[in-house]
Amino acid sequence: MAHCSSSLFIWCIISLTLFLETKVSAQDERIGPKATFENVAYGDHPKQILDFWQAEGKGIAPLVIFIHGGGFTGGSHDKVPYPKLQRYLDAKVHFASIEYRNLKQAYFPAPHEDVANALQFIRSRADQWKLEKSRIAATGGSAGAQLVAYLAWGDDLANPRSDNPRERESTKLIAVAINGGQSNLDTGWWVDNIPGFRREFHNHYYPKGVSQIEIRAIVNELSIINHIDGGDPPTFMSYGMAPSSQIPNNLKQARGWIIHHVNFGLALEEKLLQSGVEAVLKYPGASPKFSSDVDFLLHHLKK
Repeated sequence: MAHCSSSLFIWCIISLTLFLETKVSAQDERIGPKATFENVAYGDHPKQILDFWQAEGKGIAPLVIFIHGGGFTGGSHDKVPYPKLQRYLDAKVHFASIEYRNLKQAYFPAPHEDVANALQFIRSRADQWKLEKSRIAATGGSAGAQLVAYLAWGDDLANPRSDNPRERESTKLIAVAINGGQSNLDTGWWVDNIPGFRREFHNHYYPKGVSQIEIRAIVNELSIINHIDGGDPPTFMSYGMAPSSQIPNNLKQARGWIIHHVNFGLALEEKLLQSGVEAVLKYPGASPKFSSDVDFLLHHLKK
């Protein structure tokens, strides 16, 4: 997945998101509590930074990591959901917001590598930051949701044989909350399951020189639904429309509606429950056990 032609394809398939994406969840940009540690570098690239808010208290505390969206071309770790951040701090839970390289700086899988490295870096700071590193959850929307799911349902990237202590840290999470996440990148599935989507919208995004076998392998690797198993963390999912909702007439709204459709969540819920993983799906008209992602994550972090 590391060579250029594969990466170009991933750029093209995610252009599906870039082309369609509107602002999925307007992140609250109001002034909030100042980060305890700001723009901390976890790598050499200017984008490899994070902010960390330390909850008040004498002992160690759990952590929620926020990963921003933006279609893998935009967004910023500065645009945190401050009301939610404040709720975590009030509950004595630390909070971190991760920046990562997007497709303007590097091809895939750079964003995925960055968030994994950032998580390992944070765990390596457990003593200094009073962190209970076995109790870390993560949340994100759209592209951020895909990255959170990659951490949640992918392999643990810890390398116990590494000479670098950071690389020996785990990338696993205790619980996750995703907003408007895509369960897979198979456009054939999209045609069959996502109202309003047509494959011909994006046929021109396939680059020349990439074989269909290679394309299928890459799609399978980045389709998060393919990596779910019984050892994965409890998952909260939220979407902005009901299964019976009609596609908006406004073209711009329709584009965002398609790319973040609740049918992605329904497919994820089915696979998670089949695998024995706790799954909560929220959408208009549903009555989930937890009314918000904050309630869900606090339940699992504090129990």
